[in-house]
Amino acid sequence: MRRSFKFLLRPTVKQAAALAACLEDHRQLYNAALEHRRTAYARAGVSVRYRDQSADLKHIRRDDPDRQGRWSFSSQQATLRRLDKAFGAFFARVKAGRTPGFPRFKGRGWFDTVEWPKDGDGCRWDSQPEHRSATFVRLQGVGHVRVHRHRAVRGRVKTIAVKREGSRWFLVLSCDEVPATPLPAAGAVAGIDLGVASLVTTSDGAHVANPRYLAATAGRLADAQRDLARKKRGSKRRRKQVARVAALHGKVRRQRLDHAHKAANALIRAYDVMAHEDLRITNMTRSASGTLDAPGRNVAAKAGLNRSIMDAGWGVFLTILSYKAESAGRELIAVNPADTSRTCARCGHCAAENRVTQAEFRCTGCGHAAHADVNAAKNILRAGLALRQAAEAA
Repeated sequence: MRRSFKFLLRPTVKQAAALAACLEDHRQLYNAALEHRRTAYARAGVSVRYRDQSADLKHIRRDDPDRQGRWSFSSQQATLRRLDKAFGAFFARVKAGRTPGFPRFKGRGWFDTVEWPKDGDGCRWDSQPEHRSATFVRLQGVGHVRVHRHRAVRGRVKTIAVKREGSRWFLVLSCDEVPATPLPAAGAVAGIDLGVASLVTTSDGAHVANPRYLAATAGRLADAQRDLARKKRGSKRRRKQVARVAALHGKVRRQRLDHAHKAANALIRAYDVMAHEDLRITNMTRSASGTLDAPGRNVAAKAGLNRSIMDAGWGVFLTILSYKAESAGRELIAVNPADTSRTCARCGHCAAENRVTQAEFRCTGCGHAAHADVNAAKNILRAGLALRQAAEAA
């Protein structure tokens, strides 16, 4: 299996300045490569490819040895591949008839990651193994940077990336051949219904709370963003206020991740097979504002629902649950969510009137009453087991 390990970096003041310079020079390389592609096509109708720009790197490094020449050649190639992937995704969206979204120039604060595609080529993980009390990573042009390694790294280190989050620097290791750690059989199966009132409701009636971290910080965020709006653009005070707003958002994100990890771990330990809805979260959280000619209805209510869904972090939770299930040898089944909340788990009668309120379900056919999310989770489990049986029969 392939897994990523993220660690906090503890650079010196000089190393932090070098990391910032590395990030800035790679950002400028990205923007210059994008401008090269745009200009070549606009003036001559020529499409510039990755291989063309990669071949030009040696001339760029020779002409600018003090900036571009001091960084790893392979990390600069990775930046050019990043641009090439952006163009590939753009053409794929055009072909699929979706909103294209042409690649944009990266401003300061919108380019926060530099990647080295191979351990040992411009970088080296655990570069000073003789220091048993600390771990270091060596980065070309930066030096040996101390790493706060809070857990063991398993597998073979494939790529190394440095990421800036606010005022902090992080190291991300992508590892191949990570061994699985299967858990003993739990002897139980469950359907999982994701919601806003409770993050998770299982088919056996268990509920995992939704802490609503963004809602809890909304007041402080509103004050911070109001102060930000009053600051003069380009001023030192505005930069400081931007950092305060980013710190609040970062804390909410870390809280949400921590809760998702703990909830996923509890489910993985308790169940061998789990079925969940195959949700299209992007579609569910699309704005209802409409257009000037055809304005939407209940726009404020839909915006509030979208905010609650994003605050719950369904996508983050399902991603974490998926890779934890794979590592633990558990089975995760995604089912079609259509009508799972309006179908009676006892008799199968499906009607919109069955869902009396957000939390109450009462079947108009047989009179069965239950918690609405528990009823939906039972339907999800039934659909998941049916898919599993059909796959085994095939």
